[in-house]
Amino acid sequence: MGVVDDDSFDLHKSASYHPERPERLKAARSALHGSGLRTHPIAAREATQDELGRVHGGAYIEKLAALAGQRAQLDADTYLAPDSVVAVRRAAGGSVDLVRAIADGRFKRGVALLRPPGHHARPHQAMGFCVLNNVAIAAADALSRGFSRIAIVDWDVHHGNGTQEMFSADPRVLYASLHQWPFYPGTGNAPEIGEGDGRGFTVNVPLSQGAHGGDYAAAFDRVLLPVLEAYRPELVLVSAGFDAHRDDPLAAMRLDAAAYAWMTDRVLSVAKQSAEGRLALFLEGGYDLAALEESLAASLGVLGEIAPAPSAAPPPEPMHEAEIKRTMKALAGNWRVFG
Repeated sequence: MGVVDDDSFDLHKSASYHPERPERLKAARSALHGSGLRTHPIAAREATQDELGRVHGGAYIEKLAALAGQRAQLDADTYLAPDSVVAVRRAAGGSVDLVRAIADGRFKRGVALLRPPGHHARPHQAMGFCVLNNVAIAAADALSRGFSRIAIVDWDVHHGNGTQEMFSADPRVLYASLHQWPFYPGTGNAPEIGEGDGRGFTVNVPLSQGAHGGDYAAAFDRVLLPVLEAYRPELVLVSAGFDAHRDDPLAAMRLDAAAYAWMTDRVLSVAKQSAEGRLALFLEGGYDLAALEESLAASLGVLGEIAPAPSAAPPPEPMHEAEIKRTMKALAGNWRVFG
């Protein structure tokens, strides 16, 4: 399994306490080192202007370059330390090279242990702890190399508004998100299904607070898996946030490590069906360190096929079942699986 990690990611550090902190990466590394997986390092390197420019605007890229070596506040939640610009560009470049290695057949699967996260980063601005959109940059590079059907599954508790925005009109990328709603950043309602040629290729399953593993399992079984299997992606990328865990301080969902193992098993099954097993996880959120470590460890065990996924989940709560049906209704005109 290919792994992206780099010491520069530890240098992205706020001058005062911030939930997006270097200790998160220490927890993620502990999960990887304790997994027993045979891993191969993918060196991080700074992404090129062309690689960034496929999803981010030139003026924004220039703004970040001008802030290198400085402390700055990019929005209410998103900071830069003196070494952050190097870190985010190396995270983006490592993400690109991980997916290239998978596409070239060096590995079937991979994981990118990145800081800061990326899925809120918009084309022209940082947002929600995120500076550059790692998974989007990697997906756009794969498109430039000939892929025509890429699935991005986002199970972070917050909706990946930046990723959705970047591919909303592009049918070559299917973006599918399960997230707490209404919640930050305020996007991701069920009727948001894409636009233009991309209509139907954005799938949002907004779940109100308190959703547990059975609710997520029902969302996968009734919405995500039918759409993904019909789409038949050639490459599957996951924005793997672990902040829907019941112990996470920034959200109000009730997942446990077993739920993340279950979701990993489901996306792996899709990758095996149509993508020759090509699958990569990109670390997004997760702010309780113990929950992050145990949840990522559970996902890695399934990803590396050294641990079985849980075989059953409780039934969904009626409120969340109704929310899942809203997404099915929103997509019914675009996917025969809901006809």
